[in-house]
Amino acid sequence: MKTLPERMPLLVAALSFSLLAACTGPSAPAPPEFRVPVEILEVSIDSIEEVILTSGTLRTKELVEVNNEVPGAIYIASDASGRRLREGSRVASGDLIAQITGEDARIHAQIDRATQALKTAEAELQRAEDLFERKLVPEAEVFSKRSSYESAKLEADRAKLNTAKARLITPIGGTILSLARNQNGLPLADGNLIGQGFKVATIGPMHPLIADIDLVGPELARIRTEQPARVRHFAFEDHFVGKVLHLAPTLNAESHTFRAEVLVDNPEELLRPGMYVEVVIVTKRQEDVPVIPREALATRSGKVVAFVLDGQRAERRELRIGLRDDEKVEVMSGLELGDRVIVRGLETLTDRTRVRVVGS
Repeated sequence: MKTLPERMPLLVAALSFSLLAACTGPSAPAPPEFRVPVEILEVSIDSIEEVILTSGTLRTKELVEVNNEVPGAIYIASDASGRRLREGSRVASGDLIAQITGEDARIHAQIDRATQALKTAEAELQRAEDLFERKLVPEAEVFSKRSSYESAKLEADRAKLNTAKARLITPIGGTILSLARNQNGLPLADGNLIGQGFKVATIGPMHPLIADIDLVGPELARIRTEQPARVRHFAFEDHFVGKVLHLAPTLNAESHTFRAEVLVDNPEELLRPGMYVEVVIVTKRQEDVPVIPREALATRSGKVVAFVLDGQRAERRELRIGLRDDEKVEVMSGLELGDRVIVRGLETLTDRTRVRVVGS
């Protein structure tokens, strides 16, 4: 058996180990690594457009006013089915819109007197020519009667013209936009007396229509005639097809805008002149190109970049982009079809940041 002095080194070593174990305790676990939550979408193939978004007011392509030149009582004409014409009725070129009748109209025309005077002058000219052939009157007599006949014929033609003025005819086809209203905007009944210069009707075609739009100066370099356009009105779900028809040659000096006309197809005549519409002009279009959502774009050190999912990390890619619209962007270089780009949660990302995918 060992003596106490002999066992002292062993006891000291054991006591030191016990004290050390009591001080250190159990080992602590490593802290978890934070991963940024993100959503992703794949690079896809789609069409994309560059557009100019503006607004304007619709009007007819052409417009005619049918005004009265003969005082008298007005009677509105009827359509082919016998119904009295009304606002919204369709008429063809040469159709009767209204007839002006009454004593005032007849006096204005003076057709009866002019017709009788022409018949008398024609008979006297014929009689003078017969007598001249038999050498019973001098040639001067024939010249005098012929002059009277020509004057009477002129008066008769003028009377016929005045008579025609009592029949109000439309020179173009289209839709009656306004018809026989007084100064208070109320419709006139048949038989009402109207004076010279009264506006009986306005007529214009409803298909196609024109949207007048005002564009700012920088857009002048992007717009051309024949460019396609889409026209929308809040009353209808679908858009209407159109195209740029005309560009004004000068700018408005006060507003610094220039006027453009957009031709709008309206075959069912759903749109109306005077409507305020949204106009989208397509300045460029690319078919079947790689695209990503606009929210996938980020700016780092002044460069346009996107972040691609690479395992559990975000890989930064510098991009060269082309056309862009409100929802997507054309990718010209920097990404490949099928790459999974981050579209949510990229605000704080840097190259090789650890991420975790959430959402669909």
